[in-house]
Amino acid sequence: MRTEMENHGGIIGQPAALAGPSAHVLAADSLVGHKVMTQTGEPLGEITHIMLDVRQGRVTYAVLSFGGFLGLGDKLFAVPWQALAYDVEDEWFVMNVDKERLRDAPGFDKDHWPSMADAKWAQEVHAYYGPVAVSRRPFI
Repeated sequence: MRTEMENHGGIIGQPAALAGPSAHVLAADSLVGHKVMTQTGEPLGEITHIMLDVRQGRVTYAVLSFGGFLGLGDKLFAVPWQALAYDVEDEWFVMNVDKERLRDAPGFDKDHWPSMADAKWAQEVHAYYGPVAVSRRPFI
């Protein structure tokens, strides 16, 4: 049983534990539907979209669905990619945010997406989550 997990640049656990191309290079569509957990093991929701900055050639946000029931009434959140760490052994994301803080985060619904190219919006989102360090999961 693991008692502490290392963070390798956004990857928790031993990268060799992941079957497939690599723990460092994954297909974006293979991550959609993965759970997002707090560091204390509480479920926060699941990834519904991976958003790319086409001009910069990088992932900018993961869209997290939180709340609701059977997809109805879910609130969506654009979470900066750096705020997530991927646990290769459990195949879920870990985020250093609790449910209460996520509830108060700037969010949107499926019919009213923000302009993610808006610099002011992006600055507010990144400021809300701040520098996030995920280095281990104490619930293991």
